[in-house]
Amino acid sequence: MAGKRDYYEILGVSKSASADDLKKAYRKLAIQYHPDKNPGDKAAEDKFKELTEAYEVLATVEKRRAYDQFGHAGVGQGGHGGFGQGGFDFNGANINDIFGDIFGDIFGGGRSRGRGGRSRAQAGADLQYDLEITFEEAAFGCEKVVSIPKSNPCNTCHGSGAKAGSSPTTCAQCGGAGEVRFQQGFFAVSKTCPRCHGEGQTISDPCADCAGTGRIRKKVSLSVKIPAGIDTGQRLKLTGEGDTGLRGGPPGDLYVVVHVQEHQFFQRDDFDVVCEVPVGFAQAALGDEIEVPTLEGKAKLKIPSGIQSHQILRLKNKGIARLGAYGRGDQLVRILVETPSKLNAEQKELLRRFQELSDDKSHPMSKGFFDKMRGIFG
Repeated sequence: MAGKRDYYEILGVSKSASADDLKKAYRKLAIQYHPDKNPGDKAAEDKFKELTEAYEVLATVEKRRAYDQFGHAGVGQGGHGGFGQGGFDFNGANINDIFGDIFGDIFGGGRSRGRGGRSRAQAGADLQYDLEITFEEAAFGCEKVVSIPKSNPCNTCHGSGAKAGSSPTTCAQCGGAGEVRFQQGFFAVSKTCPRCHGEGQTISDPCADCAGTGRIRKKVSLSVKIPAGIDTGQRLKLTGEGDTGLRGGPPGDLYVVVHVQEHQFFQRDDFDVVCEVPVGFAQAALGDEIEVPTLEGKAKLKIPSGIQSHQILRLKNKGIARLGAYGRGDQLVRILVETPSKLNAEQKELLRRFQELSDDKSHPMSKGFFDKMRGIFG
């Protein structure tokens, strides 16, 4: 027992790992080390047993609590693997029934099968569509028509996959179960039937239009309502607009992922919009009234005298609609004071005269800065 490895270390997770974290870690490693993928590899088989033992304990609330408190002694795992020796014993049971969809991908049994393995309806795949919209469309909402390539029911065979006048027949190899079982070491393993590929049925005379799949891929136009205030990366779910299901299964869903174009004037800050506006040296010193761009056109903005560069002025309710709520954000106008350049002789002379007439009251920020510097450096 002293040489037995820590279960959390075996699965490569921390002691605070959630049930979902445990499941993901075990699934990844179990697929890697499963005997089917490593035939004749004793080390891989031992590793697989060790992984399964660790997961069986940590995935059970009571056993995990006992293990966390007392270690291996708390769960009675006396030997490596623990199969039928005071540990856990599968007793030849179908491992898909014990660990559910973790082993579904390994053994070929999908979620579309019941406990007895009988083939049944399968939901269609979910789809994703990346939609680009303008800054203004995101701010105020819009409606867009998109063209989605997706699987649709075949109109010729009505989804059966068989040519008109014929029908699918029960698979002779699996008897319609969609899977075959065999003994693999300690386990009774279920694998997808190689003849019918898990369908439970075979089609001797397939439909010419869909090649026996029961579905045809084509583009479908859909209208998508974009809510006001949406932002890049957010997605909209259109229920039932994904691929058509198999054997009468429900269709999947369509997820529209939004990407908002950059704007030449505005940046987004939550539901506010930020706009940088340059003003001249004289405008900043004396004050002025200027026109600035907004999401709805131009607006008047009063510049107070003595404004400093990067100071922000606010236009209330000129921002983006609040997604799922009432009201709008504001527009934040960041003032950029532009220093004069390429001056002529007269302008330079006027500025020199202005500098001569200036005192500490005209430049309080400069006075404060240099006073502090003299206090530190002398």
